[in-house]
Amino acid sequence: MPITTPLLAEIGTIIFAVVIVIALIICVVLFAIISKFFNLWLQARVSGAPVSFFDLIGMWFRKVSPKTIVDTRIQAVKAGIPIAVAQLEAHYLSKGNIGRVVNALIAADRAKIDLPWDTACAIDLAGRDILEAVQTSVKPKVIDCPAAATGRTTIDAVAKDGIQLKARARVTVRANLARLIGGALEETIIARVGEGIVTTIGSASSHKDVLENPDRISRVVLERGLDAGTAFDILSIDIADIDVGSNIGAKLQADQAEADKVRFQAEAEKRRAMAVAQEQEFRAEEQKNRALVVLAEAEVPKAMADAFRAGNLGVMDYYKMNNIQADTGMRKSIGGEDSEG
Repeated sequence: MPITTPLLAEIGTIIFAVVIVIALIICVVLFAIISKFFNLWLQARVSGAPVSFFDLIGMWFRKVSPKTIVDTRIQAVKAGIPIAVAQLEAHYLSKGNIGRVVNALIAADRAKIDLPWDTACAIDLAGRDILEAVQTSVKPKVIDCPAAATGRTTIDAVAKDGIQLKARARVTVRANLARLIGGALEETIIARVGEGIVTTIGSASSHKDVLENPDRISRVVLERGLDAGTAFDILSIDIADIDVGSNIGAKLQADQAEADKVRFQAEAEKRRAMAVAQEQEFRAEEQKNRALVVLAEAEVPKAMADAFRAGNLGVMDYYKMNNIQADTGMRKSIGGEDSEG
């Protein structure tokens, strides 16, 4: 069926209405987008750090905070540090703190410290506080040794004469930005300085030498280059306080003497026990010998009987032997009475 003119007119009207609706939707969307980012775009444009609408829309789709990027870029440009929007976005998406990185760059620029953007971002992503590092580089930091967190107030060491010394030091350090990535932190500095103090005091012939020249400790410790491999440069080591402690040498000698006494007593007791055991052995041996004598004496009558039967012993010989035994017993009795008198 041929299309009539009124039908064509109606279809044209419908198409026109659809186009109008689509155009209105597009206008509304564009107006919403412009309204959402117009203030940021205008703020960046007026501040001399322009950011295009396409960049702002892209940030929105990439879930980047446009306000954070714009504010940070304005801050950097106003401080004379041109930073591209892409650089700020990349560090933001890397979970970095772009606010502290920009503040650190501004502080480094004011202090005439060479700090490239990539280095600052790397330090921040490494978990180090880049702004604090720059501030410490400009204004040296004082570290107590030992640290208060350890619960100790002094570093104790013993000189060669056995006297204990209690020292407390203060270490002045400056951050070294070139060694901040991978460099050891304050704990290593404190440990190395403590080791140096103990070694220096321990090598002294007398505690009086250390008390007379406490700066000797600082010189020796500084000469050892304790800041190697750390994120700091040690500027000075000052001995804040040094006191005399206990006489460790005398205590050790007393403890050794007590230990020797206990050892000698144990050895003496061992020898006494051995002597008592040996005496018991001698007594047992004596009893054994007496038993053997009794057994031997018991064999005498048997031997005499055998001698009588064999004719080797006569009656007169027997009587003579009895007489001799009687005389011997009488003499022993007389000798015993004389000794008692």
